[in-house]
Amino acid sequence: MQVDVLNSKGEKTGRTVELPDDIFNIEPNDHCIYLAVKQHLAARRQGTHKTKTRAEVHGSSKKLHRQKGTGGSRKGNIRNPLYKGGGTINGPLPHLYSFKLNRKVKDLAKMSALAHKARENKLVIVEDLKLTAPKTKDFTAMLGSLQQGGQKSLFVVPEYDSNVYLSSRNLSRNKTMVLSDMNTYDLVNAQMVIFTESAAKLFSAPVEEA
Repeated sequence: MQVDVLNSKGEKTGRTVELPDDIFNIEPNDHCIYLAVKQHLAARRQGTHKTKTRAEVHGSSKKLHRQKGTGGSRKGNIRNPLYKGGGTINGPLPHLYSFKLNRKVKDLAKMSALAHKARENKLVIVEDLKLTAPKTKDFTAMLGSLQQGGQKSLFVVPEYDSNVYLSSRNLSRNKTMVLSDMNTYDLVNAQMVIFTESAAKLFSAPVEEA
């Protein structure tokens, strides 16, 4: 599929980029997208929740009273879970929530998310930014000219550029990311995906054999 390249003012430059149909024109697999997003969010969970058992709470280990002859129920020590301040029965313990997902599933999920953006015309290619210094005002003006000022956007560059990163990091509704770090969650979370021209051309670049 052919996509026009826009300049920083949102005007067509007359150039186009050929995006491969085997990535941007496939039939999206929504279940793979669901699994990839679920894995991403699960891996972000700290899993540090913890409650104390009766062996860990503060309190004497002495038996409260003799077993028989009191007319009351049998009791152990004050750390019994049935008492206020006692331990917790079957409480949460620290553990990981992350789980494994096959590489082919993750790749299909990412391609499906890109295909959705292409079908919805939520994919834009802009010419490479050449910022001599960090300037959030210039970056914001560029997003506004692309009519993305009020939408969540994902700005994808081919490699790390400190000026671009510093110019965009304070924008709460924009995330700048290197193409190799792009993931399904960020694609789904963004209302518009913006590739620089160099980043978009990497999709059609031949893969070098090792």
